[in-house]
Amino acid sequence: MTDLWPGRPFPLGARWDGVGTNFSLFSENAESVELCLFDFDDHETRIEVRERTALHWHCYLPGVGPGQRYGYRVYGPYDPDAGHRFNPTKLLIDPYAKAIEGPVAYGIANVLPYVPDGEDADLVPDDEDDQDAIPKSVVVDERFDWEGDRHPRRPWDETIIYEAHVRGFTRCHPGIDESLRGTYAGLASSEAVGHLVELGVTAVELLPVHQIADEAALVDKGLSNYWGYSSIGYLAPHSQYAATGRCGQQLDEFKGMVKALHRAGIEVILDVVYNHTAEGNHLGPMLSFRGIDNASYYRLSPEDRRYYVDYTGTGNSLNPVHPSVLRLIMDSLRYFVVECHVDGFRFDLASALAREFHAVNRLSAFFDIIHQDPVLSQVKLIAEPWDVGEGGYQVGNFPVLWTEWNGPYRDTMRDYWRGVAPVGDFATRFAGSADLYERDGRRPFASINFVTAHDGFTLGDLVSYNDKHNEANLEDNTDGTDDNRSWNCGVEGPTDDPEVLELRARQQRNFLTTLLLSQGVPMLLGGDEMGRSQEGNNNAYCQDDEISWYHWDLGPRDEALLDFTRRLVRFRRDHPVVRRDTFFGGEPDERGLPDIWWFRPDGRRMARRDWAAPGGPVGIFLNGDAIRSVTPKGEPVHDDSLLLLFNAHYEPVQFVLPPRRFGSQWQLELSTADPDASSPTVGAREVVPIEARSVLVLSRRR
Repeated sequence: MTDLWPGRPFPLGARWDGVGTNFSLFSENAESVELCLFDFDDHETRIEVRERTALHWHCYLPGVGPGQRYGYRVYGPYDPDAGHRFNPTKLLIDPYAKAIEGPVAYGIANVLPYVPDGEDADLVPDDEDDQDAIPKSVVVDERFDWEGDRHPRRPWDETIIYEAHVRGFTRCHPGIDESLRGTYAGLASSEAVGHLVELGVTAVELLPVHQIADEAALVDKGLSNYWGYSSIGYLAPHSQYAATGRCGQQLDEFKGMVKALHRAGIEVILDVVYNHTAEGNHLGPMLSFRGIDNASYYRLSPEDRRYYVDYTGTGNSLNPVHPSVLRLIMDSLRYFVVECHVDGFRFDLASALAREFHAVNRLSAFFDIIHQDPVLSQVKLIAEPWDVGEGGYQVGNFPVLWTEWNGPYRDTMRDYWRGVAPVGDFATRFAGSADLYERDGRRPFASINFVTAHDGFTLGDLVSYNDKHNEANLEDNTDGTDDNRSWNCGVEGPTDDPEVLELRARQQRNFLTTLLLSQGVPMLLGGDEMGRSQEGNNNAYCQDDEISWYHWDLGPRDEALLDFTRRLVRFRRDHPVVRRDTFFGGEPDERGLPDIWWFRPDGRRMARRDWAAPGGPVGIFLNGDAIRSVTPKGEPVHDDSLLLLFNAHYEPVQFVLPPRRFGSQWQLELSTADPDASSPTVGAREVVPIEARSVLVLSRRR
């Protein structure tokens, strides 16, 4: 390599311009930097990066282009007590790499910056070169034919989210070519997209797809970080989800997946992990950030800078207070929106990003920058509104523009259907959680409602297990929460008892009906629509196997559940009264009827004592003529009025329908006790029997 030009400090990362490639790396505390180029025989060529502008080390190499493999070696003090851990014998991944070629090969070389031989081992640097163990960053050609692709920009009140795993969703799908299963291309296939379209969901929320680095402890056990909350490259799609190659091809394949989903009208939301990295605590590996500038990238303990502040339970916390770290996060977000056409983000442990010095601050720089950004302020923003630090539970406290995973919704609905939660708590969550989101001007869609998610039981397991069964994780069943709020319907785990199986099927229908008829935005855990089980494992983060993979060989009960879920989704789509964009206010319509009215089985209005009944029966009148919304053309939105009759009690209940002024004739739309029931018409003040643990939905005939 003879030609070396100064290059430019911006943009960061490796940028090919058609003639050569500009390389730029941020490091505030480094003393010198080497750019390391690798051929496909892993021969290394080191180039001293001489230019340093605004703390960016940069150079330009003419003739270097897409497919070039590279990494960095960064020189500086190895002084953990001062927060510095530079070690140039360790090859480092570019934080701005657009492609990273594969996993960390822990068994080939020591990727720790020290020799692991004692309690204070990390205080002395290791001198073993680890280039063979570290995946190389790859220069990419960012050009892509989007064929006119546009963001669907689905309104929140029309959104139904489907949480899915790129690999698990198609890994066992018999209709997809085996070479494509478990990949971006597999998710883009007509079979996968067709399932989502037929189901009726409008967005997929993908578990992390930034480049993942498995923890060495998992690799030693023959496991992996399947969920992917172990990021090491924030601008690189995970290479092991690609069918077409790992030397830049993964980027095109990811974009092709987004394009295919957009073509079907489905938005793509990414679960992103900007709160910590895969490098762990002070005894963790040196893969990228730790060796580039540990003191800048991470929050270090003010009492002892050898150690990390840990708001995440993973050993470290990224430091978004530092402007260059905050810029990395924002550059990553913008890149995936602008260049990869992603439609939104779910921020893992989002409270950690809002901490300035210690306390969670809704006015933090992180929020300020997103709110003023012309790109990011226009996409879907979803917070997981907690972390593991003091004061980290912040449900209801995120600012406008943000929606939140509503943990209280999940807990309340699980408790209601096992006969524990009071009717008043059920009503608050069902009506959109105004107590959490209305006071600061947000709307019902600020609440992302869910009963199950990747973290915890699947819906099938929620009604089949009282206790977790995580033995496959090889942690003696000590991992995962014990707060499952589940009920096994009388038998723990698999059974052939027809009564238990029928009750479990009904409970699943109850949960799905509750979820899809609640005000707010429903999130369905992928596979719940067809009875997916993880064999009672409520923490399958390390199970890249049949425990986690979706199974498509559906039995009759699974097919029936899938059909019922499709009906529910269509019903929600067709009835704006269950997806209002304003909270209920009690305002009457032209006939004096309120927008919502809660009533007892005797047909009378709920009294104070009725709200306290655990799992009690309750009727809900939803007024389709008092929605208080308008169409994009400014026309009032009207819908059928509905009666929803809930009974979480273990005995049947006789419901008296409301008086004639609410409606003279009502038609059955669905029953969770008998999904195949006919659609009889009943009149005002008639008695309607409700089976134990079931829901009836009726619509007013006009």
